[in-house]
Amino acid sequence: MQSQGTETEAQVAAIIEELKGLEGPLLPILHGVQEEFGYVPTEALPVIAEALNLSKAEVHGVVTFYHDYRSQPAGRHVLKLCQAEACQSMGSDAIAAQVKAALGVDFHQTAADGSVTLEPVYCLGLCACAPAAMLDGEVIGRLDADTIAEIAAEVRT
Repeated sequence: MQSQGTETEAQVAAIIEELKGLEGPLLPILHGVQEEFGYVPTEALPVIAEALNLSKAEVHGVVTFYHDYRSQPAGRHVLKLCQAEACQSMGSDAIAAQVKAALGVDFHQTAADGSVTLEPVYCLGLCACAPAAMLDGEVIGRLDADTIAEIAAEVRT
């Protein structure tokens, strides 16, 4: 029987094999790993580094530079709140404070019950409907107190 680390490494190696032929394969490989596991496990980094002839530090640097990559599993739901200028001008700071209070988490945190992870993003392309958010890949515009209550109820179920 394979150990968990060896099993993870084998899954990562399969993702690498599928994507390493692409030009600039590191980002697609990291996306593939995160899609498979829900985050980029630490044990994946040396496997990726070796396959692409990079240092572990280079791979780690890319993972920590881009906010889309997680080093821990996300909650069952992922709520991304836009913090870009257009949303800020329409009150996203107040909305963020309300969301944090309603969910009991701050940015880059997951609720203790594992229900939701809250992440800031810097433009969802929904500027005309600011302030905006994305819940599990679905964009939501014109956030207000009622919408926040609906989102909080939905992620808690």
